[in-house]
Amino acid sequence: MIRGIDTLRHSFNVLQAQQENISGNIANIKTPGYLQKNLFEATMNEAQLHNNQAGPKNETRHEIGGFTWGNQIQGSALDMQKGSLEPTGLATDFAVQGNGFFAVRMGNGQIAYTRDGHFSVNDAGQLITEEGFQVIGRNGGPVDAQQAQQNLMVVSFPANAQLQNVGGTLYTGQGAQQIDLPVQAGMLENSNVSTADEMVSLMETGRQFQAQQKVLSATNSTLDKAVNQLGRI
Repeated sequence: MIRGIDTLRHSFNVLQAQQENISGNIANIKTPGYLQKNLFEATMNEAQLHNNQAGPKNETRHEIGGFTWGNQIQGSALDMQKGSLEPTGLATDFAVQGNGFFAVRMGNGQIAYTRDGHFSVNDAGQLITEEGFQVIGRNGGPVDAQQAQQNLMVVSFPANAQLQNVGGTLYTGQGAQQIDLPVQAGMLENSNVSTADEMVSLMETGRQFQAQQKVLSATNSTLDKAVNQLGRI
């Protein structure tokens, strides 16, 4: 019975993580350059169980066998599929015509990458992100807003790159290579989140929650009978 409760606990933890991730994707449907995040599960390692209820006096070790406690979140991956492009008419909005990222220099000097080309201009006439980070040009320096379309650095990543989100639509990763892709002014790349797919996933997760809650309720009822009713006999 206790093993069953532990298995249910692991199941609830996985479902909660999946629900939070789906909710995060849905919340960013309108965020330019947002990359959908997907979680994947793996079966937990099998544990070998035993008790000491063998032998004539129940004092001998008895091997019960292997037991798996359920699934766990093994990791996450970003959907690198390109979002659709949408015209904005703003001269400081940019979108890559292809599967590429803009490069920016964060406040700590670290280089990050984004598909969100919703930039603005600082007092020095240079492009910056909404967070105030410097947009990087082809030469590794700042980008003059008057010559941005020709000078923006665009990079790509290998298919097996493991990008890490460092806040908003900013990502870091190894293997970035500068590439020559056209950049369109007055356009933004939309989020690549599929509203329909995420809503279906959210409903499926909700149904799994309900199913697990029914199992938990039945388990609690059985424990109640074992503790409070059998003891009266």
